[in-house]
Amino acid sequence: MWQEINKPKMATEKGASRVLTLLGQLERLNEDPKASDTDATRQITGKILHLIQTQEKTRKEMVSKGSSGMEVILSFLENTRDLQTTMNILSILNELLTVGGGRRTGVFVSKGGTAILLQLLVSSSKDIPLNEELMLHVHSLLVKVGPKDRKFGVKARLNGALNVTVNLVKRNLQNHKLLLPCVQVLRVYSGNLVNAVSLGKSGALELMFEIIGPFSKKNTTLLKAALDTLAALLKSKMNARRALDRGYMSTVLTIYQDWHRNDKRHRHMIIRKSILGCIKNFTNIKLGRKAFIDANGMRILYNASTECLPVRTLDPLVNTSSLIMRKCFPKNRLPLPTIKSVYQHALPHIPAGGPVAQLYSQPPGVDDVVDESDENEATEVDTENDTENEDDETDHKTQNDDIETDINKLLPRQMQTRPFDELRVYERFCLEFTRDFEDNDFESHGSVMPPTSVEPDLHCPLIIPTMLASISPQNSHPQNIQPPRSNHSPLELDSISISKTLECKHNPDLVCSLGLLVLDGGVSVNGGSGGGPQEETRDQAEIEVPDTAALLPLHDPDLYLEMVKGTRSVPAYTEVAYPDYFGHVALNLHEPILERVNGVQRTKIFQDIERLIHPSDILDKVVYDLDMSCPILDNGESLKFNSKFESGNLRKAIQVRKCEYDLILNSDINSNHYHQWFYFEVGSMRPGVRYRFNIINCEKSNSQFNYGMQVLMYSVQEAISGSPQWVRTGSDICYYKNHFSRSSIAAGGQRGKSYFTMTFTVTFQHKDDVCYFAYHYPYTYSMLKMHLQKLSALRTAEIYYRQDELCETLGGNSCPLLTITAMPESRSNEHISQFRSRPVVFLSSRVHPGETNSSWVMKGSLEFLMSCSPQAQHLRESYIFKIIPMLNPDGVINGNHRCSLSGEDLNRQWQNPNEGLHPTIYHAKSLLQYLRATGRTPLVFCDYHGHSRKKNVFMYGCSIKETVWQTNVNTSNCDIHEDLGYRTLPKLLSLMAPAFSLSSCSFVVERSKEATARVVVWREIGVQRSYTMESTLCGFDQGKYKGLQIGTKELEEMGAQFCVGLLRLRGFTDPLELHNSHLEDIENDLVDPCSIPNITSSTTHLLEEDEPVFLEEVDYSAESNDENEPDLQDNHVLPDPSSDSELSRQDSLT
Repeated sequence: MWQEINKPKMATEKGASRVLTLLGQLERLNEDPKASDTDATRQITGKILHLIQTQEKTRKEMVSKGSSGMEVILSFLENTRDLQTTMNILSILNELLTVGGGRRTGVFVSKGGTAILLQLLVSSSKDIPLNEELMLHVHSLLVKVGPKDRKFGVKARLNGALNVTVNLVKRNLQNHKLLLPCVQVLRVYSGNLVNAVSLGKSGALELMFEIIGPFSKKNTTLLKAALDTLAALLKSKMNARRALDRGYMSTVLTIYQDWHRNDKRHRHMIIRKSILGCIKNFTNIKLGRKAFIDANGMRILYNASTECLPVRTLDPLVNTSSLIMRKCFPKNRLPLPTIKSVYQHALPHIPAGGPVAQLYSQPPGVDDVVDESDENEATEVDTENDTENEDDETDHKTQNDDIETDINKLLPRQMQTRPFDELRVYERFCLEFTRDFEDNDFESHGSVMPPTSVEPDLHCPLIIPTMLASISPQNSHPQNIQPPRSNHSPLELDSISISKTLECKHNPDLVCSLGLLVLDGGVSVNGGSGGGPQEETRDQAEIEVPDTAALLPLHDPDLYLEMVKGTRSVPAYTEVAYPDYFGHVALNLHEPILERVNGVQRTKIFQDIERLIHPSDILDKVVYDLDMSCPILDNGESLKFNSKFESGNLRKAIQVRKCEYDLILNSDINSNHYHQWFYFEVGSMRPGVRYRFNIINCEKSNSQFNYGMQVLMYSVQEAISGSPQWVRTGSDICYYKNHFSRSSIAAGGQRGKSYFTMTFTVTFQHKDDVCYFAYHYPYTYSMLKMHLQKLSALRTAEIYYRQDELCETLGGNSCPLLTITAMPESRSNEHISQFRSRPVVFLSSRVHPGETNSSWVMKGSLEFLMSCSPQAQHLRESYIFKIIPMLNPDGVINGNHRCSLSGEDLNRQWQNPNEGLHPTIYHAKSLLQYLRATGRTPLVFCDYHGHSRKKNVFMYGCSIKETVWQTNVNTSNCDIHEDLGYRTLPKLLSLMAPAFSLSSCSFVVERSKEATARVVVWREIGVQRSYTMESTLCGFDQGKYKGLQIGTKELEEMGAQFCVGLLRLRGFTDPLELHNSHLEDIENDLVDPCSIPNITSSTTHLLEEDEPVFLEEVDYSAESNDENEPDLQDNHVLPDPSSDSELSRQDSLT
């Protein structure tokens, strides 16, 4: 018999190692129970244990690929009934799994080892007396195996192992040697929510509180394990409520205080963090947050965190404490009477459905600012869900559900939606196709000269610039100018006059000459250095004004004021902002993206928490409020705010502390949300003082303000001194979720939502300056009218330029439509025919008022088109341009961010626009339909936009194939033919425009965008090259401008380069030029399908915006968002754009 045992299957090969021989013997014994010899099995397993303990080679052989060593050991463990053999095998497994890590543990799990251990645990627990050493070995192995087995929780519950371990803990609270692995196994059990509930009912919570306690240097490993187990148990809401009912919140806070006080050398930070983990899970439910507040938890954690701030290594404690305090901060009501806009505009009719209909159907007296509860109570029911399969389901669905998968919907459907007889009315916008050119049309219009500044007539009626008398310009005497009385009403248009003196101060340090602006408006003025107020006579206050017209050919302050007079606003503005009047001269230097300071967001959040900790320090003084009809009295110790001018947006300003102000933005008119665009004025500041401004009702979950973007500031003092320009400014800039509750009415029915704060700090340089702050470079409707009038003066005999009124807006303003091309060479039939056969390019911009960068890009395009350069002339000879430079004048005028006066996003109305509610979209689409009906479908359509959460400039286009490629739709039966020419223009731009990023472009059609201009013009009008061109509001992370913030210079440059791209595109689309084989090669290279990237990033749509989620990650260090917050979690599934180097960008072009 023994000779047979010495000839195992595993030892048949010559030269087999000793351990394999022993394993073969063990396998043979296991196969023949009758031949089993207890002494032999003990001897064999003992020898194997000795070899494994002494030889690394042996351990590797046991689990090497193709070896059955693990199966033999586990099989024998399952079948043996001998205690010593069992102990030997457990020791062997412990040695194997201790050294070698995850791979060996994975082999153990894959061979069914977990179930065998659990069965051994349950069966051995019935032995009397209980063998503690066996229990110690089994639990020690389970601690190693459990985290590697995704089904461990289910297996443990089904085998009945939970109560075995709990009972062991109960009986061995003083036996720390056995207690430690048992508690560690409980921690692994509790990772399954169903197990956690079961353990809570079995008394595991109470057991953990018997183990944890005040500061002690003994048994810290056990204490850490107990705290981690407690934290895992408290993830169950049922367990958290059970613990709270027993008053354990105060217990945990007391324990944390004790450890904080006594751990002076910070050697036990990991234990302190585990205690905070328990508190954090307590506060996941509303009852826990209330208990935290009642137990003075805010003050305890605030004081402890404040003491930890100087020690950088304690940042994890500070960050977790910050997260807990933010979560528990009582939700506050936004200090407004209603979230609806201050201004209302009567609509011709109310839409049948949608947000506007809901707004108007809202019963009177309903509180739309905050819900009755700040929580969604449905999330706190007492049911618990079995989530053992959650790991299998996580990330199972990576497909973007928004991508259109219906091939029939993707295919263009060029149907005639309106009879041609109805479209004939749009012939008046296309006179170039039908008119007869007269001889005088070809006469020269004179030489092209930059328009000069026109001396205004004395005493011509003008609009008063705001807060004028508070300015103390350089080279003048501040004491000679007094601010107007607080009860002084805004001056009417004809109550003020302006003149410029003939004297001019010449200073080589100034970039422009200065005139004297003399204002006459009955303003109270001091006479001399000593006196009190003089009589309100026609005394005059003089202020120097930069002659920006000398630097800005398209800007004329006097003309601007005349344009303002014809602009109709809902609030009937009677004031003009200085930056719009003076103009903006682009900086000659580049402004770098602001480097993020470590911990700045945490610091700001702590300052917010101090409001609750030290309420007596809060002033809570309203200093500006559009909701109040009467003026707010001022004692001279607060900043002065104003936004009652074109494109202005600031609803309310509250002085929180001496130098800190909470600001609230106004909703879009006929809406109750869209808070992003801001433009306001600040005065009465002191120089050298750090002022903090908090815009507290932002709605987006993230912002480029977290990634280096700065606000824009315009200083009137600097303008007077020769620097009339918007500059990036602000420090300590960050964007985070705040404690102001957002009602379900404003959040589309979602409860429990909060607003976000955008905070920045500014130190002013001049006393009593007047400064303006804006989200981006302002570009008003009146500015557009001024620019168009100036552009028309640039027309020469070679330029065909016509300006029509496309329609009148809801607010009574004109929507201009421009036609620009080159005049025909002569009246000959050949030249006229060539003129009329030019393809049409249709451009539009500023459908979203807050995307002012799109207007600056359009300005660059228009200036290029009207220039006298040979390229511009060639471009005009190549195309007929139809341009709508501002699709939403009313929204721009009234300071909206997203909507028109109808309260709707106009870029979601292209499928079925209403002539009464969406006149600009209705007539723009009708004009496109007319062009298609007359055989002049545009070659290119491009709608200029701005992007708030991505860097660079890029395009969105439309492609059936690229859309289908991003889905799992089987297209084998679909005969899809598509010309890849839609990629030519973006690739051309990427080769010539340093601001343009091809890697950021996308040509996927999404369901949520089916009513946008880009998709409708592509699908219904049949324009293959239908684009949205997005320009960043922040800056660049690639190319020539990498690391820089964007300015008007770069935006206008992009507009001009887009025109040059169109000129190069002509070479690829003109049949007369495509015979060139060289051009054919370039065309093939540009549309090479191999260069089409695989678009894997999903898209979320916040507030129905034309942008995907923000692509960059930011390390919040647990300081800005709850772990369960979905908004920002989604942002991290996308690729990091920082990997898009200039080299990889160029590689993608070839």
